[in-house]
Parts: sequence; C-alpha cells; structure tokens
Amino acid sequence: MFVRTFFVLVVLSLFASTFVHAQTVTPDPAKLQLASVNALIMDLNTNEVLYSRNPDAVVPIASVTKMMTALVVLDDLDKASLDEWITVDVAQTAEMKNVFSHVRIGSQLQRRDMLLLALMASENRAAATLAHRYSGGYDAFIKAMNVKAAALGMRNSHFVEPTGLAAGNVSTPRDLALLIQASANNPLISALSITPKKDFHFRSPRHVRAFYNTNPLVRASNWRIDASKTGFTNPAGRCLLLQAEIQKRRLAIVLLDSFGKRSHIGDADRVRRWLETGSSGAVHASALAYVQRRQSVILASKGAL
Repeated sequence: MFVRTFFVLVVLSLFASTFVHAQTVTPDPAKLQLASVNALIMDLNTNEVLYSRNPDAVVPIASVTKMMTALVVLDDLDKASLDEWITVDVAQTAEMKNVFSHVRIGSQLQRRDMLLLALMASENRAAATLAHRYSGGYDAFIKAMNVKAAALGMRNSHFVEPTGLAAGNVSTPRDLALLIQASANNPLISALSITPKKDFHFRSPRHVRAFYNTNPLVRASNWRIDASKTGFTNPAGRCLLLQAEIQKRRLAIVLLDSFGKRSHIGDADRVRRWLETGSSGAVHASALAYVQRRQSVILASKGAL
C-alpha cells in the first residue's frame, strides 16, 4: 500500500511540475527558428509583440489577399445576398489567364459558398467571381479593398486584384496582424476559413465536387484556430495567417515567404512548440539557406536607400 501511494504521489508531482512549467514559459525570441523570411507573432490579450522578423517589410502576400476580399464582400451585404446564385466570371481579372482551377467558368454557386471556396480552398476563380459580382462592379471592388485596408490601419498595404495572384498585392507582417484580427472577429469569415472540407453543389451544369482546406492545421486536434488563410506564389513564397489560442494566449501569427511546400505549416508548429516549451526545434538547412539569401537582398535594398 505504501509503495502504491508513493508511486501515485511521484506521478502527480511530475505532472504538476510539467503543468506549471508549461504555464510559465517565457518565450525567448532567440530560441525561435523559422523558415519564414518575414514574420510577426502578437499576443492579442496584451498587444505585445512576442517575435518579429522584418515586421514592416512591404512584400507580396499571395492568397492571404482573400481575407480582404471576404471582408469587402461582407461589407456589401446590404446590396447583395449571401443566398444569391452567382455565375463564375473572371473576365476582368487578367491574372487569371491560364490559371488552373477546379471551378468551371459559367457554373453557379450561392455567394456564401463562393466565399467559402475562396477562404477554405483558396480557389482563385471564386475570389475573382466575388469581385465581378460586387454591387458597384469590379473596379469599385478593388477600390473598396484599399479603403477597407486604410480603415483597419493597414498603412503599408495595397491591393490591385482580389485573388493574390498579382505581385502588386502587398502588405507587411504588422499590417496583416490587423487583417487576421478583423477576419477572426467576423463570425462568418472565422467559420468559413477553418472549415475542413465541403461538398459543393454547382449549377450550370449540375455537379458535385469536394474541396478541402489548404491549411491542414484546421484538422489537427492540438490546434485551436479562430481564423486561417494560406497563400503561395513564386514572388510571395509560402504564406500563412493565423489567429489561434496557444497556452491561453490569443495570438496573431503572420508567416510570409518561406521555401518548401510545407514550410509555413512547419513554422506554425514551431511557433506553438516554442510557446509551450521555450524551444522551437530546428529548421531544414535548405529553408534556412533561403532565409539567409532573402535577408541579404533585404539588407542590400536598405543599404541602397
């Protein structure tokens, strides 16, 4: 009996010390390794920046753009219903030329599902269609994106089209922390952006197709995510925007321009590990070499100013 009691006490003691340690970790920026060239991690409870790398670098943001697209669509709901069936149209989005998509030109979806496709599956034709079907027209939609950015305090951001395919869609990690907060604070955008999967029922012609979230972390049991958006183009690299809860902290996580298909997802896991244990773990050598090359370019451009 004594041995059993002693064993239980030892186990409870170890559990308690581990729990306390997990709650009292003070993140040291020097112990966070990332594959992302530009990054910012902010505690939204205190507005403290826990980590930053090139937080004010103005860079292409790829499909992270679609978060702004969604905000503008929802600002227009007094003139356009989410239940309206709209036809896929990309005629005015020059960047869509020769871009592959599983969404057929001329097919129809309700505006709500078109928004879900843009946020969850990052479908470019869906995002372009939302802009084409804006009450004021396509050009007015692009103007509204920039007006919305200014209203959110995104001083170093600019948008030229709704998908993120254009390198002219630019922002900074600091600005994007504002964008992910605004997105997470909208219940519909929050829910759509973290939907794992859905079967979409199209019209003209009638067909059903399944689409999946481009961020596998929304399906992970160890993540509590409020809003999410991935992105990739060659100029922008791999990008990820998250608002999530880690260690009872509500966080804005901005990760831009990493090399490697899953490097942005790996970075998010490293951020979580860093906050939980104080150490992130290592980054693959090829990804680190990419960061060093990109950092050299950034430093050279600053020196030329």
